[in-house]
Amino acid sequence: MAAGQQCGCKGIRTCLICERDQKQHLVNNKKNESIHYDFIYDPDSQRAVPVEGGDQEAFPFPGVFVWENFVSDDEERELVSRMDQDEWRESQSGRRKQDFGPKVNFKKQRIRLGDFTGLPFISSVLVDRMSKDPLLAGFHPVEQCNLEYTPERGSAIDPHLDDSWLWGERLVTLNLLSDTVVTMSLDQGWGNMDDGEVRVDVNLPRRALILLHGEARHRWKHAIHREHVQRRRVCSTFRELSSDFLCGGENEKVGSELLDVALSYKGVPV
Repeated sequence: MAAGQQCGCKGIRTCLICERDQKQHLVNNKKNESIHYDFIYDPDSQRAVPVEGGDQEAFPFPGVFVWENFVSDDEERELVSRMDQDEWRESQSGRRKQDFGPKVNFKKQRIRLGDFTGLPFISSVLVDRMSKDPLLAGFHPVEQCNLEYTPERGSAIDPHLDDSWLWGERLVTLNLLSDTVVTMSLDQGWGNMDDGEVRVDVNLPRRALILLHGEARHRWKHAIHREHVQRRRVCSTFRELSSDFLCGGENEKVGSELLDVALSYKGVPV
C-alpha cells in the first residue's frame, strides 16, 4: 500500500489504513463482544440452520433468493474490465465505489439529478436477464452502486438497513471475482433468543446474484464482515423506487423523470 494513502472512513467507520492507531482498533473490537446466536441460511429449505454445535432450532428465513451463475466467466471479465476503466473513489470502511444515481439527501428527503446520466450501458443486459425470474418481474432499477472490497484495506460494510423512503421493495446485488458471505442480523433477538443478536450467514458464490425482499429487506440488517473478504471482490447493487415514486404515488413525477434517465443506459459514474 502506497505511503501516505488515505481512506474514506468517517465517524465510527474504520479500515486497516486508519486502524494504525491501536486505540481505535481496540475500541472497534469491543463491538463484537456482545452475546450472539449464529445460523447459516439453507437455500433449499429457505431456513436458518444453527451452526455446528449450536443448540438453537432452525427457523424459516424468507426473503432471500440467490441466483447462482447469473453471469458467465466471460461476462464477469468484461464487467470488471469496464468498471476498472472508470475511477474508483474512496469510500468508508476500506471500500472504493462508483455511483450511478441521483444526488439524495435522505435526512431532508430531497433529490436532484445532478450529474446523473443513467445506469451504465453494459447493465441493460443484466437488468433484462433479472426480469426473467418471477421474483424480479417489473424490476426497474434507478440506481447502481459498484463497490470494491479488498483484504489489504480491511474492507467491510457494517450491519444496516437500506433507506425505504426512496428505495423500494427489492434490493439486488451481483457478486463478482470472489465468494463472500452476507450476514443478516437482528439486534433485538428472535424467538427465545431475546438476550442477544441473531446472525444468519448467507453464502454468496462468485458470479451469483442475491435478492433481498420482505423481512430480509426491511427488518433484518445486512453486512459484509472483514473476515469474509479473502481476495478482491467487486459487486454491483441495484435499487428500485419505492411506491411513493411510482404511478399513483405522491412523487410520481420525480420518479418518472428518474426512471427515464436511469434506463437510458448512458451513465458514467457521478
